[in-house]
Amino acid sequence: MDLSILQPEIQAFIQQQIGNSISKLALQKNPFPETEWISILNQIEAKTKAKDKLPTWFKTNNIIYPSKISVEQTSSEKTALYKSSIVSGESLIDLTGGFGVDDYYFASKIKKVAHCEINPELSSIVKHNLNCLQVKNIDCFTGDSTEILSELNTKWDWIYIDPSRRSDSKGKVFLLKDCLPNVPENLDLYFQYSDSILIKTAPLLDIAAGLSELNQVKTIHIVALENEVKELLWELHNGYLGNITIKTVNITKDKTEHFDFTLNQESQIPHYGLPQNYLYEPNSAIMKSGGFDEVGLFYHLNKLHKHSHIYTSTDLISFPGRIFKIEKSIPYSKTEMKLALENKKANITTRNFPESVEHIRKKWKIKEGGSAYCFFTTDVNNNKIVLICTKTQ
Repeated sequence: MDLSILQPEIQAFIQQQIGNSISKLALQKNPFPETEWISILNQIEAKTKAKDKLPTWFKTNNIIYPSKISVEQTSSEKTALYKSSIVSGESLIDLTGGFGVDDYYFASKIKKVAHCEINPELSSIVKHNLNCLQVKNIDCFTGDSTEILSELNTKWDWIYIDPSRRSDSKGKVFLLKDCLPNVPENLDLYFQYSDSILIKTAPLLDIAAGLSELNQVKTIHIVALENEVKELLWELHNGYLGNITIKTVNITKDKTEHFDFTLNQESQIPHYGLPQNYLYEPNSAIMKSGGFDEVGLFYHLNKLHKHSHIYTSTDLISFPGRIFKIEKSIPYSKTEMKLALENKKANITTRNFPESVEHIRKKWKIKEGGSAYCFFTTDVNNNKIVLICTKTQ
């Protein structure tokens, strides 16, 4: 950890350069020759990344940032805040501490938090930053988290793990057994030290694949930020054998959308129907969950087709996703397309449709943008149709 970057004049320079091109700055002469230029450039680049993602860190004086990659891989403050709503009790140990964003929020709910980090430099950076942030109830431990667990020999209310999704031999990986630490292999060990475990995994991890590797799963949280799935959170409880609850959450600037259901529970047959006045597209967290029938049944909507995963209704309702007013429904044919959309401007989405968006644009010379939203899909009668809509929310 290079403490020389904390000199007031260097900190002022870093702040002035936020958002500027690092490649252009790298060609300039270092105005602070006693401090490595690469260290200063790294602080500028990482702090720029933190501006929107980690506003508390960005606004706090004398924060030291690790590499840009570490900042990119860390939780955002918004998702960290959501994670803190899951845990409770007196104590939590984070076996993969990283930059410490999750622990900062856990510490607002939990009396005693342990931050374990195998990288000595990153561990010292986090310890320094926690002092700047005036957080007093997080203890930092450097080394292998399994050894730290054994040495502390404490029963914790929660264990939190965000296994590294990079492997020296396989590059970027998505199966839990290929991550570090190997959570499936160590589960029995972890349950010796806590009855409640929270695991964060990559959004690309298939839920069925995760369930094949984990046991005693009580709840799976699918967390999206501005309609982009960022995290899967697996809540495990020692001895739990009941139904698994799926909780979907989409955090936006204006609101937070929630939809929960029980996985693999026998449900009623969904209602199908032809397009009515309104069209509903579930948010990305619901789409990731696979709860396509459940969301339609819960909101009393008609599904356009078994594989389309978009819904319709006569009356407008509140819904966790995008809502459109259907202005026109046309068959996908040469005559109708020429009249309605050829050489026009429109936003295009395909759902259960044999042609790609790119192919449709090229074929019918449709430019991107405008106020029209066109859904190319298949209806309940297996007809290819186009729904020309305007957005209501």
